Formats: sequence, structure tokens, C-alpha cells
Amino acid sequence: MLLAVLLLMLAGCGGRSTSPGSQSGGQNSSVEISFYYPVAVGGPLTKLIEDMAAQFTKENPDIVVKPVFSGNYADTLTKVQTLIQGGQTPDVAVLLSTDVYTLVDSDAIIPLTDLINADPDGTSYIADFFPAFMANSRIGDTVYGIPFQRSMIVMYYNKELLSQAGFSEPPRNWDELVAAGKAITKPDAGIWGIKIPSDGYPYWMAQVFAIQSGRNLMNDDGTEVYFNSPENLQGVSFMRDLIFTHKVMPEGVISWASTPTDFISGKVGMIYHSSGSLTNITNSANFPFGVAFLPAGPKGYGAPTGGGNFYIFKGIGEAKQQAAWKFIRFMTEPERLAQWSLDTGYVAPRQASWDTQLMKDAVAKDPNYGVARDQLQYARAELSVHNNPQVYKIYNDQIQAIVNGQKGVPEALEEAQRQAEAVLAPFGR
Repeated sequence: MLLAVLLLMLAGCGGRSTSPGSQSGGQNSSVEISFYYPVAVGGPLTKLIEDMAAQFTKENPDIVVKPVFSGNYADTLTKVQTLIQGGQTPDVAVLLSTDVYTLVDSDAIIPLTDLINADPDGTSYIADFFPAFMANSRIGDTVYGIPFQRSMIVMYYNKELLSQAGFSEPPRNWDELVAAGKAITKPDAGIWGIKIPSDGYPYWMAQVFAIQSGRNLMNDDGTEVYFNSPENLQGVSFMRDLIFTHKVMPEGVISWASTPTDFISGKVGMIYHSSGSLTNITNSANFPFGVAFLPAGPKGYGAPTGGGNFYIFKGIGEAKQQAAWKFIRFMTEPERLAQWSLDTGYVAPRQASWDTQLMKDAVAKDPNYGVARDQLQYARAELSVHNNPQVYKIYNDQIQAIVNGQKGVPEALEEAQRQAEAVLAPFGR
């Protein structure tokens, strides 16, 4: 009798779950997607992300987005890899654009080509992203990542300190950088001419000088690095000379996190840092400052792009992949990216964002917000190869040995090249 009653109950509800996480398409069903994201610059980014996710769910009540703050970029990659290994694959995440080879090699993410092609305006949507940002978003012709919190390295300069040192304009090249740095530096007062961070992302900062010397650090296939090239030797030697020869930068590892703080407190005249720090510096500095192109090297201006892309993961089911794509499209609409850029300092990666009245008014009011966008014409792809985390560690360790005075530049770069070639050997041609 009890069995008969149970069978009747099951028949009455159609044998289907009506839980909030159900993807059955029933009247009360919804899709829930997890969204893992990092924070690598100052400011209230966590609240901004949570507010945008809440707005998306409000406009799309059949999709619930659960944002998960997961530390910095390296922490986020580690957490995502751990979740995948434990069978708890995330649905969508922002990770470094340069993680693309690592994610594809581990079969963690889906190519986005089918979703783009199925989207009514997918082709024009992708074409609207700046080519410099798409360079780290594709492998060959296949798109794997959608640019979001993208950045460039720019130079922030304290106009008061520069003026007191006799300079009315920021330095335009390496020689002028040294001259301005020497004029500003007052070690007894704890004031330095320039600071270039050498923890967190030392490879990124050092890459500036390689590009400006005439050659990027890797090939287009992610199978080779050129750490010991003559161009990189020239570039890294100049970076070292800022410390030990020109004495305009302090010895030792310079903290990524504290560099903007030192700038805001007036302890340094010029810093190289992410464009993503602009809004925090704007809101915190109590002196006039400017943003400028990175001073040109022997081969002219140049800088690597940086920052994070959206990725969608494998093995999460069609409904979740479609929901993740809808969320990405929401987050990367021109007006929303424009507001995100102004709230954070990240470079809005779509050209249409810069055509919005919101962005035009903001740049007219504060030209600092347009500098990174203008510098994109000189941008090159950020260092990205197979086994990227291992290669980063190899190169970062050697750069830190140089700034610590533990190794000379040729010795350190030869060692970095030797170790990186061993790591990349399985992917060689």
C-alpha cells in the first residue's frame, strides 16, 4: 500500500526535481553558475564584481551567478586547478590571458568558437576587441578567452616632485628617465626617482625593456623563449643599471602591492605599474600626478599587455556553458566595460566602449584615463608559453637574483634560458 502511494506521488510530480539548481527547463528551474575571479589592484573590486553579478541575475532570473573571490591571479589558477582535480569544476572564471596554453594543455576550457558563431552578432562582437588584447586570447585562429580586466604597464609621475627637480614634462626615453630619476632621488629623505616592482609579476616589468630593445620574449606558438637574446640582455641590463649604476631605484625586491602606496605617500617620483591602479591612485593621491607612456628604449615605445580574460570550463553541461556565455556577454557590453574601466582603471578592451558618451566625457575631464588606450598602438603580447607557471617562476627567480645583486645579468639570463628550454622541450617542433 505504501509503495502504491509513493508511486502515485512520483507520477503526480512527473518524477522531476523542482529545486533552484535544476536545469530541467521547468517553470521554477534556474541555472546556477560559479564565477571565480581574482583581484590584483587596489580599490573595492570585490564589491563591484558582486554588484554586477547581482545585476545580471536580476535581469536574468533564470540564471544565478555565484561570484567567488579567489585571491590574486596565481591563487585563482591554483584554486581552479584544484577544483577540477577534485571533480568540482568551476563554470566560468577570470584568469590571466597568458594562462591560455596551460588551460588548453590541461583540457580545462572550451574553445569559444561555436558560441561566437552561434551568437547573432558574434563576429562583430569579437572584432570590436582591440587586436593587442586578442593576441593572448587566441591560439592560432581559435578564440579561448574573452578580454575583461585587461591592463597595460604605464608610468605614473608626481608632477610636484618632477617640477621641483626642474622637469616640466615626464621623461620620454631611457636617458631622460635616468636624468629625472637622479634629480628626484634623495636617499636621506627616503625619496627615490623611480620604482619598478620586482615581486608579483617581475617577468612582466622586465618584458618592457626587452620589447623596447627590439624583441619580445617568446615566439607566437608558445614553444620558445628568448631570455638570453642580445635584446633582452640590453633591456635587463638597463633595468639593473637603474639600481646599481644610476642609483635612482632602491636595491632589492620592490613590492608590487606597496609601490602604488609609496607613490601616493610621496616617497617616489615615478613608478611603473598596472593601468588598473589608476582609479585607486586618483582617489588617494593628494598631489597632482600624471600618467604617461613608458619611456622609449633604443627601438622606441613598447609595452606588454596584461590582465585577465573570461574562460568557460569543460564538463559543466550545455545549459551552464550557455549561461556562462550570456554572463560574459553581459559583463563585456560597451557601456558596462566603460563603467568598469572608470571604476577600476583597467583598460576597456572594446573599441565601442571608448565611443560611449560616458567614456568620452571621462577622458575629456581626466586625460589620464586615455593614456593606456593610446599606448596600445605600441603593445605586444604578454609572455605566454606552454607550462607557463613554471616558466614564469624560472624567469622571476632570475630577475629577482639580478635586482638583489646576487647574479649578473648574463649569468642569470643564461640560466633562465637553460631551465626554460628544458620545461618547453616536450612542446618543441
